[in-house]
Amino acid sequence: MNGTAHPLSIRDYRLVWLTRFLSVSAMTGVVVVIGAQTYQIARVVHGMAPDEAAFLLGMLGLVQFVPFMLLTPVAGLLADRLDRRHLGAAALGIDLAIAVILAFANARGAVSLPLLFGLAAAHGAARVFIGPSISAIVPNVVPAELLPKAVAVSSIAWQSAAVIGPAAGGVLLARDAALPYAVAAVLLVLAIAAIACIRPIARPAISKEPPLRQIAEGAKFVWHERFLLGCVTLDLFAVLLGGATAMLPAFAYDVLHVGDEGLGLMRAAPALGASVVALWLSIAPTNRNVGAKMLWAVAIYGAATLAFGLSTSFWLSLAMLAVLGAADAVSVFIRNTLVQLNTPDDKRGRVSSISGLAISASNELGEMQSGLAAALLGPVGAVALGGAGAIVVTVIWTALFPELRRAKTFAPQYRETRKEPVS
Repeated sequence: MNGTAHPLSIRDYRLVWLTRFLSVSAMTGVVVVIGAQTYQIARVVHGMAPDEAAFLLGMLGLVQFVPFMLLTPVAGLLADRLDRRHLGAAALGIDLAIAVILAFANARGAVSLPLLFGLAAAHGAARVFIGPSISAIVPNVVPAELLPKAVAVSSIAWQSAAVIGPAAGGVLLARDAALPYAVAAVLLVLAIAAIACIRPIARPAISKEPPLRQIAEGAKFVWHERFLLGCVTLDLFAVLLGGATAMLPAFAYDVLHVGDEGLGLMRAAPALGASVVALWLSIAPTNRNVGAKMLWAVAIYGAATLAFGLSTSFWLSLAMLAVLGAADAVSVFIRNTLVQLNTPDDKRGRVSSISGLAISASNELGEMQSGLAAALLGPVGAVALGGAGAIVVTVIWTALFPELRRAKTFAPQYRETRKEPVS
């Protein structure tokens, strides 16, 4: 940020950044530890085979996605009608309760699969409100001409936190099972304090139309924006097939044999690659040939996933995870910039929730798909097949949405492909 915005806007943006960094650091670590404990309990306590335990990891993704899917329309509407600061703080409060419960459960030796699955579902319900509330604050405090850079800087918060959180979670888990959850609880308290310090934000006038019609308007807006629709669905199906992160406990414990700390490093590697890209984009955000760059990024993501699945070297595996994270960051940057720059503020919460649903579907349903595939092919076969599938999806989407490869910039291409004007 170069300071052309009002100083108070910069202050509020920094608080949004800090909120995102603290909350993502906390919950990416928690999610890693929940996955690790699920796999370990399945293998050690219940005597499951690696393939059966890997299947449970897929189901863990499913239980997070179901509440996310059901609550997405409500979350988007509330983000457009309520104070986004209060909505974000309430959602972070749910994550805080989850961290506290798991810290006490581990301290008392009372962790079980039903508890882990139940609290994973609660996290899915909380997360659906975080995206459309916190992300939608940024355009309210940052001038439009600075928004691409602001999106990239925000990505640094997310990606750097996603490096620190998993790595710290793995290290802390190796020391004491309750420790990663306790640390996460402290970080979430700080995140709630940060978002509470953001100044009140002016909101658009509340529409008098029925809530269901308002929800439908957000979906209709995305559906008729062909370039935006192509971006969202490309990411949805490519990551759905190519997701490797759900299988990382299986790779850490039974394929590469690197244990808790190795698992933390593997979970952090994609975010490390993404952080490097986010730092570069914050300095020189791309605004030329955006469609082609996104397509190439998704294809590279699939190729790196395939290489990771076939690797038997821990260091090569880490490198491939970093590459897929870097490629995914390019795709995420382009999509998020399009959503934020080209969505009217009165629809931004609903559109952000739809974009968040696509991301969640690609991640959590991707975990379920990986778990099902692992039950049939084993973890290695499931990840390798998914990487190849992501490449195939990229080729198909290039043909289905020629607008993607022809897109030269953000807003002009977006406006040219609009099927209906926004009312």
